[in-house]
Order: sequence, then structure tokens, then C-alpha cells
Amino acid sequence: MINTQNIIDLEQTYVVQTYIRPKLVFEHGEGVWLYDTEGKQYLDAGSGIAVNALGHRHDVIVNAIRENAEGLLHVSNLYHTAPHALLARDLCEASFADRVFFCNSGTEANEGTLKFARKYAREQGYTDKTGVVAFTGSFHGRTMGALACTATEKYRQPFEPLMGDVTFAEFNDLDCAHQTITDHTCAVIVEPVQGEGGVTPAAPEFLAGLRAICNEVGALLIFDEVQCGLGRAGTLWGYQGYDVTPDMMTLAKSLAGGLPMGAVLVTQAAAAVMQPGDHASTFAGGPLIASVARAVFNHINQPHFLADVQAKSIYLATRLNQLVAQTPLLTGVRGKGLMWGLISTIPAAEIVAEARHHGLVILVAGEKVVRLLPPLVITQQELDLLVERLQATLESVG
Repeated sequence: MINTQNIIDLEQTYVVQTYIRPKLVFEHGEGVWLYDTEGKQYLDAGSGIAVNALGHRHDVIVNAIRENAEGLLHVSNLYHTAPHALLARDLCEASFADRVFFCNSGTEANEGTLKFARKYAREQGYTDKTGVVAFTGSFHGRTMGALACTATEKYRQPFEPLMGDVTFAEFNDLDCAHQTITDHTCAVIVEPVQGEGGVTPAAPEFLAGLRAICNEVGALLIFDEVQCGLGRAGTLWGYQGYDVTPDMMTLAKSLAGGLPMGAVLVTQAAAAVMQPGDHASTFAGGPLIASVARAVFNHINQPHFLADVQAKSIYLATRLNQLVAQTPLLTGVRGKGLMWGLISTIPAAEIVAEARHHGLVILVAGEKVVRLLPPLVITQQELDLLVERLQATLESVG
């Protein structure tokens, strides 16, 4: 049997300390449940930060891994393989996109869009059209370009100077966007529902306005759906809840059900400027991972599955609003689909830490927002348990 303290000691000794982990070791999972090495059960309402959309040990994922594990694992992107071509077709046929670029994470996907956008402007003859506009509250990743588009100062400051020519406008403020997006702007990047920044949905008129401004100045509109895409917001794609179509969209997190994969979905106009050698990735779209991603995607992309997510969204929103009305520690709730934020009067980290004592895994989204990202397969009964454990947590904290 694994000794919990031994594992913690090894992590403390040998792993670079970029995370503050709680003093428990998860050992296995089943459905929406996680189990630690001491045998304690936790309702997982974090989904590995929106990755485990189908929960733990789902048959679709397990079977896809088993079926493909004895085939090709890797040949690199120098060669054709069937899984990545089939997955690209499935993603394009279910979205606005004409083509897909595969990568390994959300930050890589966002980094790729910046290269696409600058190359696009250059190919139009605008060598000085290099500006990128992002928004307050944004989170787009940790690499130098993606980090340059991430608004949180504590993430940015230790690594400055970052990629230049990035300007931040106020999220959900169309007047500010009008003033910030200019003829110098080659790309505007925005999350339809901000995740790390507080689980804040974009206003419909805001995204529609961004589309109009981008059309006016000749900038590409990028939707970062790394967290809110693939059913998380209640529709297959976050943009479908707004009836606004981007030029590029980034995916990752739940795309391969827990295996590392990212993707950039693009229109033909954006794709056409990229030539062989302009961008690359050794591991991206590998046969095993692409096979698993295709199984996950085609399971989520079913009308009955998405309708079920929407029904559970309505139910959970009702229960959470009732909870807010019952406790002075919460002042509001916001979100979409199965992506919700509870606005707290105390540091969210205190609530998250206490929740583990009640067998509940939840997340923070800023200093005073508790983030809920349960697996999309969670049942109504399990949603009731989630709210009950949240209530017990708040009573203990209070």
C-alpha cells in the first residue's frame, strides 16, 4: 500500500515547488468520485480543472485506450496517421472551422493563434499590424506569448518583459473595446466564459460588438474555449450560446479525456497563410491520443448528452441560488452550463480547503470566487450531494 506521507515527502524533495498541494494523495477514481490512499471518498467538482468531462474511468475512455494501446503510439507529424485526420474532420464538421492545428495544451493552442494572426496580417501586406488585444480577468496560459495575454499581474510580473504589443481592454465593456482595438490590431482574444478570472460569462452584446469591430479593422477574433468549450457551457461550443462566430478557437482540457491535447480551429482564410515549416509540434495529434479524443468528442457531441447538460445546468443554478440566499458567506452566483462561480465574502481558498474535510473537491477562481466544474456526467442526485456538502462546508467555515 502507498504510504501517503512518503509520497508527500518525495514530492517535497524532488519536484519543483510551483504548486501548493494539500496533504493527501489521490489513488483512483470512479465516475464523479475520487479516492485517496487513506480510503477517503471525495465528490470531484473540479474535474481536474475541467479536464475530466466524462469523470473517472469512463468506459468510452478506457475502451479507446485499450483498443489503441497496441497500435501506433507515435510517428511524429512528418507522416500521415488516420486518427488525427478523422478527428480533424469531426471537429470541423461540428463547428465553424475549416481546418485544425493540433498541439498539446491550451497554452500552446493560444500561442499558436498569435502566430497565425500575425502571419495573416503580414500576408495582407500590413507589416506593422502586430497588436493583440486581450481583456481584464483573462487567462490564456503560461508560455511567453499566452502569458502576455493573461491579465493577472502576479502571473506576469516575475517573467517580464513578455511578448510586446499586447493591450488590455475592460472585459464586457464594449466602449473600452472600441477605444482599444485599432487598425494596428491583428487579433482580439477573449474567453466566452472567463474561467480563472472568476467564472464570468461574456455579455451577448459584448461578443457581438467584438465581432463587428474586428470586421471593421481587419483583425482576427479568437475565442479561447479551452475551459468553456466541449459541452462545459451547455452547448457543444461556447460561441454557440452567443450566435457569434470567431475566426479561430482554441481547445484543450477535456478534449482527450485526461490525456494532453490542444487544438486550434480556424477558418480557411486564417489557415491559408500558414505554410509548411511555419509552425510545428512533435507530439501533437499522435495516434493514441487522437483516437481517445475522437471517442470523447463523439460521445459529448450528441443531442441527448448536451440536452442533459443543459437540464442539469438549470437544476444546479437553482440549487446554488438557494444556497446563496441561506448564507452570509456568499453574495452571488454566476456561470453557464456546468461551470459556476460562487462569489464569497471571505477568501475562496478557505472554503476550498474546508470542503476537502467534507469530501468535496472544488476550486478557486480569483481571491473570492469558488469555482465548480463537476464532470458533465454528474447525476441530479450527485448534484444534490454537491450542494449539501457545500452547505456543510460553509456552515463549518462560518
